[in-house]
Amino acid sequence: MTLTVQPHRESVGLKTGQLYLDGQWGPGTGGDSWTHRHPATGEEIGEFAIATEADVDAAVASARVAFESGTWSNSRASTRVAVLHRYADLLREHAQELRSLQALDNSVPLSFSSTIYATSVGAAADVFDHHAGWVDKLGGETLTPYQGGDHLAMTFREPIGVVAAILPWNAPFLLFAQKVAPALAAGCTIVLKPSEYCTFTVLRMVELLVEAGLPAGTLNVVTGPGDPVGEALITHPGVDKVSFTGSRAVGKHIVEASAGTLKRVSLELGGKSPALVFADAPNVALAAATVVGAVTMGLSGQACVANTRALVHRDVYDEFLGAAQGMAQAMTYGDPFDPGVMASPLINAKQLERVLGYIEKGKAEGARLVTGGERLGGDLANGNFVGPTIFADVDNHATIAQEEIFGPVLAVVPFTDEEEAVRLANDTEYGLGAGLFTADVQRAFRVSRKLRAGTIGINGFQIEPHLPFGGFKQSGLGREGGKSSIEAYTELKSVYLPLTDEMM
Repeated sequence: MTLTVQPHRESVGLKTGQLYLDGQWGPGTGGDSWTHRHPATGEEIGEFAIATEADVDAAVASARVAFESGTWSNSRASTRVAVLHRYADLLREHAQELRSLQALDNSVPLSFSSTIYATSVGAAADVFDHHAGWVDKLGGETLTPYQGGDHLAMTFREPIGVVAAILPWNAPFLLFAQKVAPALAAGCTIVLKPSEYCTFTVLRMVELLVEAGLPAGTLNVVTGPGDPVGEALITHPGVDKVSFTGSRAVGKHIVEASAGTLKRVSLELGGKSPALVFADAPNVALAAATVVGAVTMGLSGQACVANTRALVHRDVYDEFLGAAQGMAQAMTYGDPFDPGVMASPLINAKQLERVLGYIEKGKAEGARLVTGGERLGGDLANGNFVGPTIFADVDNHATIAQEEIFGPVLAVVPFTDEEEAVRLANDTEYGLGAGLFTADVQRAFRVSRKLRAGTIGINGFQIEPHLPFGGFKQSGLGREGGKSSIEAYTELKSVYLPLTDEMM
């Protein structure tokens, strides 16, 4: 039997691949298109336009005119608040439709996107509701004159201008919200480029945002691969800020490309996040299930913040491995619309080969393969499926312990004491997230302060709208979420005003 998603495709209205420029949907100026194949089946899911340089110019020009006109940035706070809240409501109303589109785009199972908060439509809606609350609260300060006298010293926060928002394919709901919501709340206008591997979901999200009342030109959408579309965006002189989530290599290129015009940048560039499991963990088996679930369930390890390194105390090492193996072997694969399916395939054939290459590298460097390590066949042979893979006795300097694999591969490293655990955890070029499992509250806070990572989960992990999310070291620049997120879409302006008799 061959797996197919065609019946699901026919039941969901896919928007044909179009651009959204200055309030109008259309094919753009070029005739090239991208055909996306479903990760689980290899079937052609649909085509969308590849924007040309002229299309990018038009998108940026539209966003610039909209910004300078003040239609959005100078609108009443209550108007912007109402649009953002209305959009959050529309997302919730269309949650099932959006989850189905995502399953067609990137094959994330409905069972996962409907139950795991961070990947749900509800999380995106909450982000818009949260940032709507900042619209009329994002202000500056009135400062006491430093040297006395009759004058005012003030600061204001102004919207930064035209934002290029470049999305990855793996979590379109949350990442769309984390970029678009604060930018709109701050009063910016946007040119959005979705991943070529998750376009139809984002196009529908944009349609709903237009339905919510967003003025024409405030948001423009250009589709296609990073080269040429993303490249045209990040180098465009009319773009004031780039917000990007994706690979470290592309992030570094964006920093270099932005130097010519000193664009502001926000970058979330992945990680090799550790989970520290201490001997006094409240429940070692639950800790193992949590870690393995994050690496294998849903996105199959294609999540930037997944704890792909498990640092485990030697006293509970064997117990952890036994529970981890059981959790891995319980994973189910197949049709993402099947409620019994728990995990996705890898996004494309290139990533499949990359992950299999890392697995072979792990074996060659002496790690012990506990389970998995192979491409899944049978009914799944046409998809990009790799079974949950666990390596034990991994040297922390091994390739599979240092490089972001972006697949269902867990490297388990033993440690002896707290000092060694912290040293191993921080011995990486990344610093996005970390988790620790302990019943000792003092240890939990002590270790959390020592870990060089942007987000720490203690006996559990959750991304929430009001908490900043981002990384230390080479995991990126800036934060998404909370007050720091919306401030990143503003410029700080200082104003000095002498109070003369003529002005009184």
